[in-house]
Amino acid sequence: MKKHIFGRKFKRDINERKALFKGLMSSLVIHEKIETTEQKAKAIKGEIDKLVTNAKKENALARKLLSDKLSPQALEKMIKDIAPRFNKRQGGYTKIARLGKRFGDDATMVLIEWVESRSVVEKTEETKDIKKQNKKLIEKPKKEIKTKAKVKSKPKSKAKRSVRKNG
Repeated sequence: MKKHIFGRKFKRDINERKALFKGLMSSLVIHEKIETTEQKAKAIKGEIDKLVTNAKKENALARKLLSDKLSPQALEKMIKDIAPRFNKRQGGYTKIARLGKRFGDDATMVLIEWVESRSVVEKTEETKDIKKQNKKLIEKPKKEIKTKAKVKSKPKSKAKRSVRKNG
């Protein structure tokens, strides 16, 4: 009977498992979304959320903790690009969307990605600018536009029907 065991093993020893999780989390940071199996996505979801929380602190200890779990390229992107997106959010930085079954082994495939993607953040900033511009346009007084009277066209002539008599 196994007690006090936490986490998934994936039939790998500890070093293989750490390397797998480090690769998945680094890929998620670099590419901002990855397609993987449901079990692997659930295994890294909690860890990646903890990493984002640490990255928001931006101190030396946070960098050391992140360097153990991420590649150097992913570490820089996490601190400079991803962590600032989530300053107002307290948790729940990733979402998992199911894609269906994999043909070869019938494993459930999912897409794990950030809740606030870069395009969403940029779009919200653009929409704020557009709303400001629209308010300026609405505040201007509208000029009355004079319309020309419509010219009536001649009625179409009705075609005469020829009646055929049998007889």
